[in-house]
Amino acid sequence: MEQWVPLMDIFLNSPSPEGEACLWVQQSFDASATTSTVTTNSFLSLLSKPCNTTVIDPSPSSSSAPSSPFPSKRVMWIQTLPNAVQSRILSFLAVENRRFCARDLTALATNILKGHSELDFWVKKTALNLLDSITSLNSFSSSYSVGDTVDEKEFRALPDWLQDMTSTTGPFLPWLPLSPPELNSTTFARCFADERTNENEDSFIEVDEEMEEDGLNVNQSAGINIVSPADAPLDPEIQKTVACLKARLLTFESTSKTVSLANEIRQLCFDQGGGRDSFTILGFIEPWEADEETASILLSHLSEGADEDFAWSGQVLCSVVLPKLLVLTEPASRVLVTATIEYCKLHQRAAVDAVLFPLILCKKGINTHICDLVTRIIKECLHPAHVSAFCQKLLCREEEARRFVCLPSHRNLISNKLVWTEPLFTLFQNILNHNVHLTHDSVDHLVSVVGELAGGFSNSLKFGNFLLCLVTKCPHLLKSRKVLLIEAVECTNTFMTKSILSKLAGL
Repeated sequence: MEQWVPLMDIFLNSPSPEGEACLWVQQSFDASATTSTVTTNSFLSLLSKPCNTTVIDPSPSSSSAPSSPFPSKRVMWIQTLPNAVQSRILSFLAVENRRFCARDLTALATNILKGHSELDFWVKKTALNLLDSITSLNSFSSSYSVGDTVDEKEFRALPDWLQDMTSTTGPFLPWLPLSPPELNSTTFARCFADERTNENEDSFIEVDEEMEEDGLNVNQSAGINIVSPADAPLDPEIQKTVACLKARLLTFESTSKTVSLANEIRQLCFDQGGGRDSFTILGFIEPWEADEETASILLSHLSEGADEDFAWSGQVLCSVVLPKLLVLTEPASRVLVTATIEYCKLHQRAAVDAVLFPLILCKKGINTHICDLVTRIIKECLHPAHVSAFCQKLLCREEEARRFVCLPSHRNLISNKLVWTEPLFTLFQNILNHNVHLTHDSVDHLVSVVGELAGGFSNSLKFGNFLLCLVTKCPHLLKSRKVLLIEAVECTNTFMTKSILSKLAGL
């Protein structure tokens, strides 16, 4: 464990952990060329090391009684780390997958995905990205551990005595009533598939039950969290307080008074227990009607830090900033952009659900100004692996995956589907240029969109720039869709058409 302490320190504290971790691993291998203390296999062994954890019952029988522990649960060592650290490690493994044994990486990611009933969103997405990176680069047959001289085939070979047993027609092992043909039969595979199907169905049921207990009205068909003020009427005294706060909000007197106003709004929302009531209060106050300087102060003081509750952070963003951005017809002011960026850096998950999703799903389609702002948020606030997971959810055909938070008064500005415009293609071009590695299914969906819309954007330079960027950045993911892409590109008529076709011919 001692030799990995510097690497774990990078994952805990570095602002760019993947890059620093890659450099550290490379330097460590060079320094230990004659020793075997630092190897990628030993690092995966550490991450996969089984540990016992104790789960505390969150709902004791009485409020005064102490929480009683459940029996210990067996998990991997990586699963005992904070979710953010797990996500960084998995992202590093995806970037440096060629240094590791592909089967060990696959086993690690698979065990993480099936080992937790309440898996963190980003941990799940980075684990899926790790699996995608192994598959897309065909690493199964060629990956090996740097620092190990053992061939992959030899590394995974069975002992001689066990190989001799597998070649016999008798029982696989004397104490097991299974012969090799029975062990390889499809019966066991079908039984295993049935069990997995039942497990998946149970997990969906659990998710649905959790959503019903959250205190939010969930529109399942559109995948949108909406809390309606009409569904949670306020006490008359609170209504008077809210009306007073709303009047003060529209009149900017000084920064100190606006800070005091923000504190009063937060305190009122928290006094009502948060959740539905706080969202209702914000809906009545209408903080999006304030000028941009007031809005920037509200963002800075309605939340106290990065550890703020996710639900509250999302409510702040969708009630203060989102309504202003949805109707953006000119470049956003420097004051509003700076405040939004700083807030999104602290509350990344809320930024995705309460700003990025609803903005990109704008009913009229995003314009150039929205595209520029979203690009800045993505570049300055999110890790590339998180952006890849976000794009995967955005592009998937399941509307439930695109669940976002908004007030009902702004629901009519947001669509359930992507509206493809030139700035939206520019946005994906910017994402690709930001060295974001899109998953295979995300690229497949983009190719399908290109095939459908190429005729309508035949003379668009922005569409052509996106196509050129896509072919340049994702060549290994486009080989299976080469014919469809060529047909789509042939429908365009810009000076880049020949260059794109030339690159496609070289795939």
